[in-house]
Amino acid sequence: MEALFYSKLNNGNVVCNLCPHNCAISIGKRGICKVRKNEEGLLVSENYGRISSIGFDPIEKKPLYHFYPGKEILSIGSVGCNLHCQFCQNYSISQTSVDEFDRDCSLYSPEQIKNLALSRNSNIGVAYTYNEPTVFFEFMLDTAKIIKSAGLKNVMVTNGFINPEPLSELHQYIDAYNVDLKAFNNDFFKKYTKSELEPVKETLKSIIKAGKHLEITNLVIPTLNDSEAEFENMCRWIAETLGKEIVLHISRYYPTYKMTIDQTSIDQMKLLFEIAKKYLDFVYLGNVLLDEGNNTFCNFCNELLISRSGYFTKIISVDKSGNCSKCGNKVLKYF
Repeated sequence: MEALFYSKLNNGNVVCNLCPHNCAISIGKRGICKVRKNEEGLLVSENYGRISSIGFDPIEKKPLYHFYPGKEILSIGSVGCNLHCQFCQNYSISQTSVDEFDRDCSLYSPEQIKNLALSRNSNIGVAYTYNEPTVFFEFMLDTAKIIKSAGLKNVMVTNGFINPEPLSELHQYIDAYNVDLKAFNNDFFKKYTKSELEPVKETLKSIIKAGKHLEITNLVIPTLNDSEAEFENMCRWIAETLGKEIVLHISRYYPTYKMTIDQTSIDQMKLLFEIAKKYLDFVYLGNVLLDEGNNTFCNFCNELLISRSGYFTKIISVDKSGNCSKCGNKVLKYF
């Protein structure tokens, strides 16, 4: 499948314009993502339709807590990623190529994904997730178009490292995003992810400008991005630039892939939670076995609206329009 968003050079080389790496790729070589290859002067998406993981998940698993809570969504992923995070939790599918992948991918067409999505009445749509969806952009776009035409929803779970033009194309079809804001300093991005912070911030602003639903995940890694001052700056920026109603998921780190730092302490998670609540209306704790930190309260009257235990979600005090049953104020736009 010929890729979108690239330019040809006179010598047969190409420049991929999908993400801010803007890889210059010579004939026979691949970009940083390992799945976009120059074949005789054409940039090819090698992972088009190649699905490594597929299944119906609770929407909360993305995580999305304010986008049709309690519903399920068909989730699909391929292989490859445009970041090389040393702490990647899905490294077996993200830090590999189609050729290197240790098992065969299943081949799907967009039409087959649509038919599967429509096979369960409880399913609200398709989430592009597991590995970075940006690097299977063409398949995501083709699928998202027919999913939207079928009256279903599209969700992108992403690192946000994508150029403005392809992101703008996605805005026409993607209804909700969860963006992994990995830290709030560029040194961390460069050293531990091989990318940069500023393009991710621009992605977040673009999503809000497009009027799409946005939730942010911040994985807290001890000694690397758990500075209270840095975290507070991040929360302040989110509130002032994106809006204080933006949902923030503070996610607990566990050692994985190339990183062996000890897991984040519960005390530090709770401390950051309290800092975030000074700026943001909706903050949640992820990857923790706690009764607190996962429930949704009304940001007007503090009524308990939704309780969560693991991925079990119970609607407590929300009407069919997403209003608080106690004070009547609108809390959930997508319900």
